[in-house]
Amino acid sequence: MSSATSPVLIKVENVYKRFPLPEGKGEFTVLSQIDLEVRAGEVLALLGRSGSGKSTLLRIMAGLIPPSQGQVWSNGRPLRGPNPDVAMVFQSFALLPWLTVQENVELGLKAQGIPREIRRQKALKAIDLVGLDGFENAYPKELSGGMKQRVGFARAFVLEPKVLFMDEPFSALDVLTAENLRGEIDELWNTHAFPSQSILIVTHNIEEAVFLADRVVILGSKPGRIRGEVKIDLPRPHERTDPRFKSLVDYIYEIMTNPEIPVTSEVAVPRAPSPYALPLPHARVGGISGLLELIVEWPQARVEIAELAERLQLAVDDLLPILDAAVLLGFAEVTGRVVQLTEIGQDFANTTILRSKDLFRQQLLARVPVFRSILQTLEEKNSRSMRADFFLDLWDEHFPHEEAERQFATAIDWGRYAELFEYDASEDRLYLPEPSESSSAQ
Repeated sequence: MSSATSPVLIKVENVYKRFPLPEGKGEFTVLSQIDLEVRAGEVLALLGRSGSGKSTLLRIMAGLIPPSQGQVWSNGRPLRGPNPDVAMVFQSFALLPWLTVQENVELGLKAQGIPREIRRQKALKAIDLVGLDGFENAYPKELSGGMKQRVGFARAFVLEPKVLFMDEPFSALDVLTAENLRGEIDELWNTHAFPSQSILIVTHNIEEAVFLADRVVILGSKPGRIRGEVKIDLPRPHERTDPRFKSLVDYIYEIMTNPEIPVTSEVAVPRAPSPYALPLPHARVGGISGLLELIVEWPQARVEIAELAERLQLAVDDLLPILDAAVLLGFAEVTGRVVQLTEIGQDFANTTILRSKDLFRQQLLARVPVFRSILQTLEEKNSRSMRADFFLDLWDEHFPHEEAERQFATAIDWGRYAELFEYDASEDRLYLPEPSESSSAQ
């Protein structure tokens, strides 16, 4: 998430917007006393009812219309006319029907006087980024609604703006297409492949705002004014299954339906502990397996810990992490000074290597939440892979960096053995095995 100390890219100070009423009957105030900052490294959502002036505020910040009062600053300079630091994606696709996809994407570059070959290269890169490779020469009439909006995103991406403005970009699409495109935009942002430093999205969709944004600014209406903001303090990607996600959505619904409720920036709602905050015992799978195979030889698969340590010639400090891992996985139970294998632990110790992998995988997913989180992240990616430092960053939030690296190494060892995922050390990426290899994990 972005910090309040991140560079301010756009600043709105005491902005009002008034429009004249017909027949000289005075003025209609659309926006009143707006103060707002857009910071580098964040996704900011403007959320409000119809008539709250969301789109008007966006156009003022883009320099398309002037404020009646107040000042907008962009990149530290007062805004006078169109904002060179932003690009916009609109609700309507706004494509020129007589131009191809590539020509539509090149429009902004052409207006800037960029040479043809450079335009072509940049446009092709942006088209590939939005998944339209192969449609460069298609015309808008040949495209579905979702594909047309992808062209709109590519046309904005190619300009590499400091801030990308999105004015309800998914509202004209069917539900499934909108969800797919929304997820892809979120993935580009989370993987640092997004070609701008910040995103400002105008929406009336509460779940969309919580899913995409780091901050949600709530606008009141008649006239449009800022009621407050809600911080979306969830790890990325924002999981809809996280209890806090639902709590934040419910809280914002309450705000939106009750205009007089004050908006609190820090929402006191329950939050499930991050799976990355729960430490993994530093034990290799080989050590866990060997320990279980040794204990199972004792009568009733039960032995005193001191006797076990003596048999293994291990210091207690070296033995305990392996025991902790066996307990965490449900293979063993410790009562006082005695460790005893569970029924599934005895099964693991006595079975074949293939079944032991199945049992290990089953226990990981049932008892160690971080593996469900890793698996879900990989499954939600089109590439079925993710950079290792994405996961390391999550552990870094809860542990010193050296310990985070040890947590990651333990997770790699366990996950590989269970055949939940693979790890390519040369590319430093985790990825899902091919379906034929992982069918037993489904």
